[in-house]
Order: sequence, then C-alpha cells, then structure tokens
Amino acid sequence: MYRVVTRGLGIALTLLLLASCSAEEPPKTTPLGKGDAAPAWTGTDLVTGEAKRFPEILNGKPAVLVFWATWCPYCKAFMPYAGQIQAEYAEHGVQVITFNAKERAQGDPKAYLETLPFPLIAIADADSIAKHYDIEFIPGLMVVNGEGVVTYRRGWTELPAGEKVAAFWAGEVRLALDAALGNTGSPSPQG
Repeated sequence: MYRVVTRGLGIALTLLLLASCSAEEPPKTTPLGKGDAAPAWTGTDLVTGEAKRFPEILNGKPAVLVFWATWCPYCKAFMPYAGQIQAEYAEHGVQVITFNAKERAQGDPKAYLETLPFPLIAIADADSIAKHYDIEFIPGLMVVNGEGVVTYRRGWTELPAGEKVAAFWAGEVRLALDAALGNTGSPSPQG
C-alpha cells in the first residue's frame, strides 16, 4: 500500500511539474520601437482614394507616421506642426503619413482633413495598422528611415493637450528626421 501511495504521489508531482512548465506565461513582447522594422501595410488614402503600400511609399526616404482621430485634442494640437514639418523637409523627400485610427465613429475624418491648410497622406480606417504598430494611445508618432526602420517613437507625457506638448513632440520629430537624414551637425529647419 505504501508503495502505491508513494508511486501515486511521485506521478502526481511529476504531472504537476510538467503542467506548471507548460502553463508558463509566454514572453511579454515589447511594443514596436526604435530599431524595429515597421510592419508592411496597404491602405486607402482618405482624400484621394488611392491605394498606398508601405514600405514602398517611402521611396527610400524617411517619413513621419501620425496616428490620429478627430476627437483627439492632442492630435489637433499636433497637426499644424505636422504640416510645418512636411513643408520644412519636403526638399529631402520626407513625407508625413497619417492614419485615422480609433475614430469610434465620433467625427468625419475627411471633412477634418479638408479644413487643414496643407495636404497630407491620410490612410482611412487604420485601426488594424495601428494594432500592428502597437498604438494604444493617440497621437501615435513615429519616424521611420528610408528602409522602414523605426528611429523614433513618441513616449508617454503628462503634459496637457495644447501648444506646449505639440511643440515638444515636433522638436523630437525634427531631431529624429535630422538624424535619419544625417543632418546631426546642423540645426533642424524650423520655421
């Protein structure tokens, strides 16, 4: 009897050990960040209706990626800076590519874009792209180099929505673009 109980306990302990090994949590993945290749995507431009493909859209040049929604005050504060950055770096072939994501059916993205005094590439219904880019909060801001590798990703801030935080992010984006273009010795072209 003692042998049966001992053998049974041994088997039970072995099974418990095996179960605990297989129940181990999978390794936590880190969000897409600096040095990571940005995932490929295909989307439809909200304004033109044209299909756009990444990384082909880069044409070997860096780009600023902005994930936004019409209801987001941080996004609205940053958009004028996105237009300035696009104009300042146009001679280098830099594009600002925007993604309407997390819209929640609360606004009219196309109508909002038409109020901006500058054109943008704006990918419609980009929730699935935002998910692949690990965008939890908007605006999601990234800079990718000409090969589609992330060189900058906006970090968390406690600054309130408005001019101050938008200017701060614009400065970070300009620094990342300068680095991606090899302009580390000269100041960024701020207007």
